[in-house]
Amino acid sequence: MPSLRVQRLIAFLVILTQGGISVTGAIVRVTASGLGCPTWPQCFPGSFTPVPHAEVAVVHQVVEFGNRMITFLVVLTAIAAVLAVTRARRRREVLIYAWLMPASTVVQAVIGGITVRTGLLWWTVAIHLLASMAMVWLSVLLFVKIGQPDDGAPTAAVPKPLRQLTILSGVILAAVLVTGTLVTGAGPHAGDKSLDRVVPRLEVEITTLVHMHSSLLVAYLSLIVALGFGLTAVRAPRPVMIRLAVLVVLVCAQGLVGIVQFYTGVPAVLVAVHVAGAAACTAATAALWASMRERVLAPATSPA
Repeated sequence: MPSLRVQRLIAFLVILTQGGISVTGAIVRVTASGLGCPTWPQCFPGSFTPVPHAEVAVVHQVVEFGNRMITFLVVLTAIAAVLAVTRARRRREVLIYAWLMPASTVVQAVIGGITVRTGLLWWTVAIHLLASMAMVWLSVLLFVKIGQPDDGAPTAAVPKPLRQLTILSGVILAAVLVTGTLVTGAGPHAGDKSLDRVVPRLEVEITTLVHMHSSLLVAYLSLIVALGFGLTAVRAPRPVMIRLAVLVVLVCAQGLVGIVQFYTGVPAVLVAVHVAGAAACTAATAALWASMRERVLAPATSPA
């Protein structure tokens, strides 16, 4: 039977792979390798692996095929999580979160296939990234749930209004992520630069989208800072305060990266860094939200 430590380690690897594949996906886009494998599930018609092709550079094939191979790591960690919690006979809640990992990976693979077959339409790329962020959120919840006792009772760690404020922060984060994908859809990195395959882009003035995206990020940061004052006032548990502090630092860093991107012409390397930051902020927000409720073991009663 897998120990709790093993279960938590596997769950942590699930978080890393779910966030990591979003970063490698960004690398595919900024290197214009989105159609390095122009079909799906095969790389080229009749071959699941790259083959010499006059119209597709080898480097693009390697980058795109490499990203597809990362999917196997995602699948393996997801299956390992299911097996670990099933063999450990964890509670139903944990089993559900564990099964969501392979299930959502299948959905994500289908979305990826649609993205390739539609020629990297901007809105399919956006959905692909947003699905990755949702999977990062769920994988963090799986990690937290695994660490809680199965026979414990759910207990509020902070007052209800503050928990609701945390939920609101998650909603605003979702809006930040959506507007971020819109900026990407109108930005310079379409995922492919082939002259005979023009990738359709979002025909909206990018500065307008950037202002919308940055305004929501400021609102997000303001909300979690206000939440910090509330948590301090009620003397929230130390783990909650640590997670909040980590989140504030990550959001500030993410904002700084976005500013540098805007004024330096969106360099490719910073796009990957920004996507990694988005995954980190999503994970930190999920961890903060999950810390608002605990499962506490009921005190043992002495026999009469």
